[in-house]
Amino acid sequence: MRARLALPLALVAAVSVVATACQSSSGKDGGGPDGKDTPKAASAAVDYNPQPYENVKDGGTYTTVGTFDDQGNPFNVNATLTASRVWGWYNADAITYSPTGEVQYNADYYSEVKVAVEGGDQKVTLTINPKAAFNDGTPIDWTAIKATWKANNGSDEDFAASSTDGYDQITSVERGENAKQAVISFKGVNASWSTLFTTFLHPKAATVENFNKAYVKKAHPEWGAGPYTVAKWDTHSGNITFARNPKWWGRKGKLDKRVYVNLESTAGVNAFKNGQLDYTSAVDAESLKQIKGLKGTEIRSGGSPFEYSLYFNTKSAVLSETAVRKAIAESVDRAQIAKIQFQGLDYKEPLPGSAVLYSFQKGYEDNVSAVLKHAPDEAGKELDAAGWKPGADGVRVKNGKKLEVGYTLLGDDPLGKATAGALAAMLKPAGIHLVIEKGDDADFSKILSDRRFDLFLSGNRSMDPFGARYLCDFYCSDRDSNITGAGTPALDKEIRATTEIADLDKQSAAVNKVERKALRQYAFLPLFSGPSTYGVKKGLANVGATIFNTPLPETVGWQK
Repeated sequence: MRARLALPLALVAAVSVVATACQSSSGKDGGGPDGKDTPKAASAAVDYNPQPYENVKDGGTYTTVGTFDDQGNPFNVNATLTASRVWGWYNADAITYSPTGEVQYNADYYSEVKVAVEGGDQKVTLTINPKAAFNDGTPIDWTAIKATWKANNGSDEDFAASSTDGYDQITSVERGENAKQAVISFKGVNASWSTLFTTFLHPKAATVENFNKAYVKKAHPEWGAGPYTVAKWDTHSGNITFARNPKWWGRKGKLDKRVYVNLESTAGVNAFKNGQLDYTSAVDAESLKQIKGLKGTEIRSGGSPFEYSLYFNTKSAVLSETAVRKAIAESVDRAQIAKIQFQGLDYKEPLPGSAVLYSFQKGYEDNVSAVLKHAPDEAGKELDAAGWKPGADGVRVKNGKKLEVGYTLLGDDPLGKATAGALAAMLKPAGIHLVIEKGDDADFSKILSDRRFDLFLSGNRSMDPFGARYLCDFYCSDRDSNITGAGTPALDKEIRATTEIADLDKQSAAVNKVERKALRQYAFLPLFSGPSTYGVKKGLANVGATIFNTPLPETVGWQK
């Protein structure tokens, strides 16, 4: 149920966008495709039938598609989102987030949290619940926090850690007033420190051998903690069953059983239609059509921390000119792109305005609209001023060279082809000829790393609500993750200064100001985001589209 939140943003191929169920029906400068009724923030931002613990029945079973991965330790570099979700059903969910990203401390683990900055350095004091213990009887205390830090801080490269970011900023983890208190000292400040200790490792699991190998196709419920524990872990079928944990000190889990059944996604849709599953994901318009209107079920659809953008390679000869990039950006009708992508999906949201924050988040500002408007007439003027003159065939020419820009299209997805065709039509009135260049999905990483493109459509999924800390990944000139190649050392300095701001509100304000400067390089254009959409049996509580939120396992169940 929970995704580990300390992972970096991962670039994902986004030519076949509906495969991720991300969608938007955006309109010009924030309006819908029809120019009507578009909300100021992502509509139906959450849709998961939130119910207080008291409104959930005792008993019942909750069954979905899912299985264990080869690597079940979510801190390990080889773990996936699936491993994190399974982990969260029999290990600590000590810190979670609201749908829009506010930090929520679980008092069953951390009874008190204090954050202070002294002399420019941050100190976090975690007071751990006196009752908290791992299932093998080992008290959960400061040593678990220290063990988690040691395994992930990069000081011992034998640990195959997923990410050392943040952990490597910690200078020490020490015992506080007693063993139930951990004092974490940082060099400088880290406004998103909470992502580091949303869960933690049993000290026995934090040896190199166990960190890397103990959870490979195995569960270790004795090293876990929480309202549920492993009842059956079937390595043959891949099915997993969790049951109430008799050693749990908090509110008991409402469900008798929580079951993962190992099925492919298409088989999952059929199993949901047959009543075998309580919940399934609608990954595209076709699967949504199949599950919509089934008796005793409902569709839950809400916001999603995905965003798809057009990347401009500033290192290519044709896009090295800022005027050309700006003209392209002004020519692109983002609302039309969204309409193409999401035919058949009933959802509306505003156009995305930032690379790092979403419209449903506190601190979000529409930085794109502050810098750029859809203005095809202006695009022509930009090119005129830059010396690009209209040619006899309508394509502009400068110094004997035609204004031809490549667009790299991966695979044979119809929506990808339609999007490419639409972009070509949008750029034509400005005198820009879009050359659609086909590529293979398998070449995705190489195309980006080698910058073998002029224009490229790709997506990102934020793995935690602290998007401000990723500003450098998009815009710093010295970061490999900045695939546009844009940026300056002076801008890099301004971007990095935002990471030193401890107050999240002040950090967001600073990030918005700097991002507007970065967007004026016209090398990166957010296009659309979209929802998470699910089919759910009626009455299922605290399950569905939650954005950054992970409802605690003990609250999941069937509404009274």
